[in-house]
Amino acid sequence: MRIAYIAPYQGPELLKRRPSTMQHLGLAANLKIEMVAELLERHDHRIDVLSQGEVAEEEARFFSAFREEKPFSSTVRVMYASALPVRRINGLWSAFWTLRLFKQLHRREPYDVVIVYNLKLPQIVCARHAIRRLGLPVVLEYEDDAVVDVRGRSEAGRSGSWQFPLVQSVLDSVSACLAVSPHLLSRVSADVPKSLLRGVVSENILQSTRETTPTRKNWVVFSGTHAKVKGLEQLVSAWEMAKLRDWELHIAGHGDITDLLKKMTQHDRSIHFHGLLNREDNARLLRMSRIGINPHDLSQTPGNVFAFKIIEYLAAGTHVITTPMGPLEEELEAGITYIPDNTPQTIAAALTSVIAEQGYDRLATEAAQQTYGQAAVARMLNKVLEQVRTPAAAGL
Repeated sequence: MRIAYIAPYQGPELLKRRPSTMQHLGLAANLKIEMVAELLERHDHRIDVLSQGEVAEEEARFFSAFREEKPFSSTVRVMYASALPVRRINGLWSAFWTLRLFKQLHRREPYDVVIVYNLKLPQIVCARHAIRRLGLPVVLEYEDDAVVDVRGRSEAGRSGSWQFPLVQSVLDSVSACLAVSPHLLSRVSADVPKSLLRGVVSENILQSTRETTPTRKNWVVFSGTHAKVKGLEQLVSAWEMAKLRDWELHIAGHGDITDLLKKMTQHDRSIHFHGLLNREDNARLLRMSRIGINPHDLSQTPGNVFAFKIIEYLAAGTHVITTPMGPLEEELEAGITYIPDNTPQTIAAALTSVIAEQGYDRLATEAAQQTYGQAAVARMLNKVLEQVRTPAAAGL
C-alpha cells in the first residue's frame, strides 16, 4: 500500500533550517513516528511522512517547504510544508500548506491509506479531505487527547475551542484508531478497529537485552523532552532532598527548560546531562541504569496522555517510578512503583524507599518486549491496515 503518514515530525534538517523548533522538540513523537514508518516499510508499504514543520516561536520570517535530504530511512520520503510563524497566521498557514502538499502528492500518485498522528489542525484538515473528498480510509494514531489540555482539563471555552467540531468530525469518521490508552480509544466510534499502541521498543533496546547481562550502575535515568509538565524541576529538587549516597541521576534529552535545569544542578556532581542521544546511545544509557523515572504532572483526565518512555524503561530492564497515567496492563505494572503526585517530597520519598528496599529488582522486561516489541507491533499494524484497506488498495 501507498501510505501518507501526516505527522508533526521534526527531522535533523528541519532543526537546522528552523532552529527555534529545537526548544519544542518532541523526542518521543519523533522516535515513534520513525519506528512505525520503518515497520510499515519492512512489510512492503511505501511511506511518505508529511509534516507541517511548524515553528512554535513567533518570528517575522518565511520558511519554504522542503524535503529531508537524509531521512531516517532511505526509502521513506519526509517532506515539510512551508511555515510563516506570525501571530494569528501560523496555525492556519501550516494547515493550508500541509493540505496542499498532501493534495499535490496524491494527484501525482494516489495514496491507499492515510495515517494521522494526533489532531492538530494540519492533521484535522488532511484527515477530513481524505475522508470526505478522496474516500480514503484514515487511521488515527492518537497520543494526546484533543478534547482536554495536557493536564487533562477541558479546553471548552478556551482559545481555539472553535476546532472542537472539526476534532469530533474526525473522531466520528476515522476507519481505525491506534491509541496509547483505553480512554483515547473510547473517543472514536465503537464499531471501528482499535488497538493499544503505547510504544514501540527499538531494535537497539531489544539487542542490548540479548547481550550478556551488564553490570548495572546505581543510576536513576530520565530520557525525554525537557518540558514543564514532565516534572523535571521537581525531580532535581527531590534529588537534592534525598541525598542518595553512591547514586547518580542521569538526564538525557532536550527542551525549553534544559538551561534552567542545568543552572539548578550546576553544583551537584551526582547529576549528569547527556543531551540528545541517538537510539543506540539511549539504549545503552537505559541498559546501564537501575531505575527509570517519569514524574509527569498529574492529569485530571487519567489516560489522556501516556509517556512513551515508560515502555522504553521497562523493555530495557529498568524499574519504573512514575505518576499514574491511566490503567496499564497488569503484567507491565509489575515493574512499576507509582507515586501519587510529583512534589519533590513525594519523589524523594519514593526514590529513598525503592533504593532501600531494592525495589529496582522488580522488573517487567519480558512483558514489555513481547507486548510492544517490533514483531508484535508490526503484526498489529498490518492487521489494522488489512481491516481498513479499500477495494482499490486490495486490487479488487
